[in-house]
Amino acid sequence: QVQLVESGGGLVQAGGSLRLSCAASGLTFTRYTMGWFRQAPGKEREFAAAISWSGPNTRYADSVKGRFTISRDNAKNTVYLQMNSLKPEDTAVYYCAAGYSGGVYRVEYDYWGQGTQVTVSS
Repeated sequence: QVQLVESGGGLVQAGGSLRLSCAASGLTFTRYTMGWFRQAPGKEREFAAAISWSGPNTRYADSVKGRFTISRDNAKNTVYLQMNSLKPEDTAVYYCAAGYSGGVYRVEYDYWGQGTQVTVSS
């Protein structure tokens, strides 16, 4: 059974940092593009960042570019999202996702984690 388990969310002041982790199991981790999406209250889930199966290719939403960094450790079957210079508008539930054809769209991902809450206070 495929499982994606996020951790690392919490409450942080504006300008602070958090590192989210997503531990994957039940899949061949290196075969998947891994992505992070986020969903704020009352809004649709939106793309934040993705990293290809091989690791050299990353992409970011304009809203997080320059502040967030996605990385993966294939030996640990884990993907990370380093979040720096956090803003109140970054407040959302962050979801880890895995997909063979993963890109910027939700439909491109096959598996999803349960989400972890990130709250950025002013």
